[in-house]
Amino acid sequence: MSKVLLKVDNLKKYFPIRHGMFARHVGDVKAVDDISFELYEGETLGIVGESGCGKSTTGRAIMRLHEPTDGQVTFDGIELTELNSEQMRKVRREIQMVFQDPYASLNPRHTVEKILEEPLIVHGIGNAKERKKKVHEYLEIVGLSSYHAKRYPHQFSGGQRQRIGIARALMTNPKLIIADEPVSALDVSIQAQVLNLMQRLQEDLKLTYIFIAHDLGVVRHISDRVGVMYLGRLVEIAESESLYHEPLHPYTQALLSAVPIPDPQFEREQLLLKGDIPSPSNPPTGCTFHTRCPFAMDKCKQEIPMLQQVKPGHSVACHLYETPQ
Repeated sequence: MSKVLLKVDNLKKYFPIRHGMFARHVGDVKAVDDISFELYEGETLGIVGESGCGKSTTGRAIMRLHEPTDGQVTFDGIELTELNSEQMRKVRREIQMVFQDPYASLNPRHTVEKILEEPLIVHGIGNAKERKKKVHEYLEIVGLSSYHAKRYPHQFSGGQRQRIGIARALMTNPKLIIADEPVSALDVSIQAQVLNLMQRLQEDLKLTYIFIAHDLGVVRHISDRVGVMYLGRLVEIAESESLYHEPLHPYTQALLSAVPIPDPQFEREQLLLKGDIPSPSNPPTGCTFHTRCPFAMDKCKQEIPMLQQVKPGHSVACHLYETPQ
C-alpha cells in the first residue's frame, strides 16, 4: 500500500451571512461540512457532485486559498492548518492547482513565458537562464512548442490554454495537483486529449491528483477512487469500478442512472429525485439528502449518518447500511 500523502479530518468551511447596516452575523453557508478522507501517493481521487455541493471549496480549503473554518489538513506529515502564511507559501510549491476556466486563469497582459516563469520566481527557483530553459522544456512536455513562449494567451485555443495552465502547475515540481474541473470548459474532443495528457504526466512525473468534476464519465476515465459529495458532505467513497458497478448511496444511484448509456440493452432503471437541492445556508436536519431520497425513513430526518466502511474499500454515509448495534 502506498503511503498517505494527504489526510483531511473533519474539514469545514462556512461562509458567514451578514445583514443590516452593522453587518450582523445571521447565519452561515455551510459549503464544506465535516468531510474526512485520505489520499495515497500516486493515486487519483475524483470528487463528484452537482454544482454547489462544495467540491471546489474543498480543493481551495485544502490549499488554504479559502481559510478552513475547522478541521485538519495534513500533507506529507505537515499540519497545514497550523502554518503561518509564509510557511504555507513554501508548502504550496508541493501543492499546485489547475483551474476550471483556462480563459480567466491566465493573465492576458503577460506572455506565456512570463506566466510560466512566475511560480519559479515566487519560489526562488533557478536563475534567469535556467528558468527560461525550464519554461521551454515544460511547454514541450504538455504538447506545445517552445516558440509559443513569446505569445499571449488570446492567441491560443481553450485546449492549448489549459495545457499552459497544466504546465504552470508543474513548474515547481509538485507532489499533489488539485484539478478543479479542468476539462469542463473544453470541447468534448479536446477533453479526451487533456485527460490523456494528465494521465501521461502522472506516470512520468509521479504525480498525485485530486480531480474535481461534475461529469461522472470523465471522473471514471481518470480516477482510481471516487468520492461523491452532496450539500457539503461526502456521502460515498469507493474504488472507481466498485462505485460505478455497485453504487450504494441513493444519491450516487440517481447520479449514475442519469448518465446516458449508448447500448439500450444495458440501460439502468432511472432513479428520479424529487424537489430541488436545499440551500447550504439552511440544510435539512439529519441526513441532508432525506428531502429528496425515495428511501427516507424517520431516522434519516433526525440523525446524521456517519461515513463508514460497509465493504472493503467502500464507505457510505446512509442509514440503510448501518449494522444493528
